[in-house]
Amino acid sequence: MKGVGVQIDLTLARADFRLAIELKLPAKGVSVLFGPSGCGKTTVLRCVAGLEVAQGRIAIDTEVWQDSGAGIFCPTWQRDLGYVFQEASLFAHLNVKQNLTFGIKRAKRAGANEALAEAVELLGIGHLLARDPASLSGGERQRVAMARALALQPRLLLLDEPLASLDQARREEILPWLERLHTQLQIPVLYVTHSMAELVHLADHVVLLEAGRIKLAGPIAPVLADPEFAMAVGGQAGAILRGKVAEHDVAYGLTAIDVNGQQLWVKENHLPLGAPVRLHVHANDVSLSCTEPSVSSIQNRLFGQIQGVYADVDAASQIVLVNCGNQELLARVTRKACETLELTAGKSVWAQMKSVALTRS
Repeated sequence: MKGVGVQIDLTLARADFRLAIELKLPAKGVSVLFGPSGCGKTTVLRCVAGLEVAQGRIAIDTEVWQDSGAGIFCPTWQRDLGYVFQEASLFAHLNVKQNLTFGIKRAKRAGANEALAEAVELLGIGHLLARDPASLSGGERQRVAMARALALQPRLLLLDEPLASLDQARREEILPWLERLHTQLQIPVLYVTHSMAELVHLADHVVLLEAGRIKLAGPIAPVLADPEFAMAVGGQAGAILRGKVAEHDVAYGLTAIDVNGQQLWVKENHLPLGAPVRLHVHANDVSLSCTEPSVSSIQNRLFGQIQGVYADVDAASQIVLVNCGNQELLARVTRKACETLELTAGKSVWAQMKSVALTRS
């Protein structure tokens, strides 16, 4: 039976921490393993791939790859997965096309050529097929590595910090292709990163790890709005809002996004009216007012109700959780402002946003 998803239940003793996780991840979409370096993200990926041996159980839908209690352990070559590492490992003596066909010739799967053609189209590398790996940029090499993994028609795709070795320009070059990958793939993806930018652009589901343990796990919007996540990421805290394109103001280069009947303006895009979008709002860019602002250069604001006020990593500030039309927003506010405005749970406020970023359609 398909659609059950990815089940991971593992324990593994390491020198600096003990991995102990139990996860059930969606059968489709990108699940991001997030956290600081050394928290166990890559270890989880390597265990899923069979490159490290932990105790426990791993299953994709109803196909069991490991069950220590039943004495089952499939070696890596028997696990139906694609794995892309931080550094794309391409054969230097083969051109791009030969690198791509090398794996499918060995796998001998029905429909392999069609799958390869789809991967080439999906990642936009058709013009690179005759090139040698040495002539490719870092971003191009990673796109080729991803296409090679997808050409094998895996049940699961593992991406281990695929942008970590790239400079900022190359990261921005490849992010749109990763977003395209996200929207069109019909398989689960496990994506390891400690980059908040990658998380907010790509994740459907988030797993926050700390010292080998799961602190939080769930769909991206509620996880990012959780004060515990805000504490864990400090100054990077923010929230995801979902909306749809309401109008385009060509004269001012802006697009209006409807968020539960309220409107936010973002940099103009060319998405059709009604298209669903996802917005990222940084907690540092949100201010709160107890009355509706009448004259302000800040054009974006939402009416909502405070759900709670929580401690922040900075003792001088607090995190305020605001419900705006059944979606949650975070604001980082000084303790003095909280006391002066008497910001407490249940109070109605206007959340003003200095910056709103459209992260994905």
